[in-house]
Amino acid sequence: MDPRRWLAAPAPWPGTVVYLPLLYLVGWLASRPLAWLMPGWRSDQVDLAGLALALVLLLLTLPLRLRRHWQASHPWQSLGVVAPLKACLKALIQGLLKALLLLGPLVLLLLLGGQARWLGELGGAQLLNALALLLGVGFAEELLFRGWLWGELEQLLSPQQALGLQAAIFALVHPWYRLPPSEAIALLGGLVLLGLVLALQRRADGGVLWGSVGLHGGLVGGWFALQNGLLQLSPATPTWLIGPGGASPNPIGGALGWLGLLSLLWIRRRYLQSNLEQQIAQQSPQRSRVS
Repeated sequence: MDPRRWLAAPAPWPGTVVYLPLLYLVGWLASRPLAWLMPGWRSDQVDLAGLALALVLLLLTLPLRLRRHWQASHPWQSLGVVAPLKACLKALIQGLLKALLLLGPLVLLLLLGGQARWLGELGGAQLLNALALLLGVGFAEELLFRGWLWGELEQLLSPQQALGLQAAIFALVHPWYRLPPSEAIALLGGLVLLGLVLALQRRADGGVLWGSVGLHGGLVGGWFALQNGLLQLSPATPTWLIGPGGASPNPIGGALGWLGLLSLLWIRRRYLQSNLEQQIAQQSPQRSRVS
């Protein structure tokens, strides 16, 4: 293939690879002066400010990139952010309910098995943090991975390759590698499954992003609320049940997390095919009967 044609493709690999790291670098550099202007800030707070600036840059530049490389006349609709209000609310609520269905059995088993005690003491600060995680992390990561990245990969690869690769990248960028080998593998596998489940949620919602935002944000915010006031976990709770992470376990890397995610994949298995592939599969039996 002529390199000039490759570089002129709708979403060339160089742009896809460099786009986000460049935004992060600009946000990181722009936040460095805060260390001098705000001497009371810790280094992690300055880094968080850099991430916030990078997110703002992402929101500002995404429409331009989509118009240029995807030929999308309505970028936010292409990303699944803008849709009829009823469809957005329906998808968001369904996503939140699925998060509840994933966390609920784990909480029940922990309580019945004596590995946790119900406290129900969620203060205002903890509640606000949980909501911020639900909306902030849920929206930001879904916009990034199930919105931009998945769409970008579909410009370059087949629908099935793009589906799998976005889940793999989503998993790899999380800090699973900081854990011991067996726990790291369990968490990495759970993250891949979650990336697939979130993508199929968006497909099932007809491209609307808010179902995956509700599911992802509900898991993150809900687990934070459970750990910070609603439940008191026993230190003796086995890792295979509660998930890897020691004092900050991640349940999607545990046995129940895997089981719940695999169950959702099985329920949504028909959405493993792209919309085009589904239409072809539906039309094939009709053509066979006609012939």
